Amino acid sequence: MSFRLIPRDTKFVDLFVQCGQNLAEACSKLSDLVENYDRLDERVAEIQALEKRGDEIDLEINLRLESAFVAPFDREDIHELTVRLDDVVDFVQAVGESMIIYDVREPSEECRVLAGILKDQGAQLALALGKLEGMKGLTEPLENVHELEHQADSVSRSAIGRLFRENHDPLDVIKWREIYLGLENAIDAGEDAAEAIERMVHKRV
Repeated sequence: MSFRLIPRDTKFVDLFVQCGQNLAEACSKLSDLVENYDRLDERVAEIQALEKRGDEIDLEINLRLESAFVAPFDREDIHELTVRLDDVVDFVQAVGESMIIYDVREPSEECRVLAGILKDQGAQLALALGKLEGMKGLTEPLENVHELEHQADSVSRSAIGRLFRENHDPLDVIKWREIYLGLENAIDAGEDAAEAIERMVHKRV
């Protein structure tokens, strides 16, 4: 029978669960924004509040990382995961704000589809982070994150291609290209987070 003389700090897992829940809520609120497209200032303010809450969780993770004698995972992996999860919420906020800044009158269908993919991806990331402590059942949600990123690639390429084929207003092309790229960046960051989780798990197995 073996045991640890120095216990690992398990608070990290609780903080990652909080981070995942916060991320999933931000992604969901962005999807709601483009689906309903009303009360924009209020909806963006809600996303901004979640981004601020995410920063607070990130700070607590980093402070614990500095003070922990033994971390539950590799320190570089903890830092990498924290950064990638924060990136997702930052991009979500940027997209929401861009809808107001660019005075978007109505979201495109591709925008709604990408926001829906991001919402689903956020839910899968939150599910995976909730399983970190037990280290079981992680494969399916992480695979789903990768599959959703592949779907988003196809939608994004098609959307940007249609912009240049069908839109004669250069300003519309510029603003929608930025919005599509912002959504794609958020989804890519979600996949990066999934890969960070996979590295953490691989080193613990």
